Amino acid sequence: MGARRTARERALQALYQLEMTQGATTREALDSAWAASAEDGKPEPDAVKFAKELVEGVEAHREEIDALIERHSHNWRLDRMSRIDRNVLRLGIFELKYRPDIPRKVTINEAVELGKNFGNEESSAFVNGLLDRVAVALGKP
Repeated sequence: MGARRTARERALQALYQLEMTQGATTREALDSAWAASAEDGKPEPDAVKFAKELVEGVEAHREEIDALIERHSHNWRLDRMSRIDRNVLRLGIFELKYRPDIPRKVTINEAVELGKNFGNEESSAFVNGLLDRVAVALGKP
């Protein structure tokens, strides 16, 4: 598995933990996500750095990201979405809006994979549709 895919998985796990654990810090959540995957061996420094950038970026822009999710989700309030779907969407929207170096197709494909691997059977289609609408709204080619 590539460093960025691994980083996205750990970032998703950290964001999930931040929602579940009151008072947890970004560092604690990331450390926990990496420790849980210790069987993968020592993580690549690039993966650690990218995961940190993702989690810190989502946390720094959460209100704006959540507003985009609410605006573009049809008949779904943020608090009614599964925690996994909500955090996959946050990661994807952060990349779409704040990481111009990552192509739209890559961001959406990676988010869909996260939805397949960590969400339920509807997650990938839900994530794909909503991220596509957000990407169009943001003018991301």
